[in-house]
Amino acid sequence: MHTKEINLEVSNSLQVLETGGTLLYPCDTIWGIGCDATNPIAVERIFRLKRRSESKSLIILLDHFDKLANYITHVPSITYDLTNQVDEPLTIVYDGAKNLASNVIAADGTIAIRIIKHEFCQSLIRRFGKPIVSTSANLSTEPPPALFSQVSDSIKKGVNYIVNLQQSNINRTKPSKIIRLYSNGNYNIIRE
Repeated sequence: MHTKEINLEVSNSLQVLETGGTLLYPCDTIWGIGCDATNPIAVERIFRLKRRSESKSLIILLDHFDKLANYITHVPSITYDLTNQVDEPLTIVYDGAKNLASNVIAADGTIAIRIIKHEFCQSLIRRFGKPIVSTSANLSTEPPPALFSQVSDSIKKGVNYIVNLQQSNINRTKPSKIIRLYSNGNYNIIRE
């Protein structure tokens, strides 16, 4: 990806996020649908677009480990090692979500967070100053698309903006690994 292209797409995406809109964007896993994770109306739009029950939780993305404490009440000491020693994308479910839209937080007060290592997403989140939602770009009854070309027309028409990066990539990707991390540092794998 070229810096000029990334900067243009980040600027376009920022305008959408700041007005409560939704994005279709590439990241370090599969194509995602996103919005401002602190805006409950924007989060509701994502649930409606995916035809997904609000009882199902969503993942949020952050650009840096240091920002975790802004969105969870306690950052277990093992977190840094987990996020930096794993080569593949890793989503961690934490207790004590805070400062987020209530409808992005699971009923038990947990939140799934991934520290993103994707140039466009890092730049977007850094400039936006808040986390963004990341959920697979599919209706809840369909499989997640591995390629942009597999994203359904209903999703493409339902978002406010489609990021014009990596659309012609042919490398198949997969969702992130998910682990549940408890306050005491213990964890279990939810999805490999």
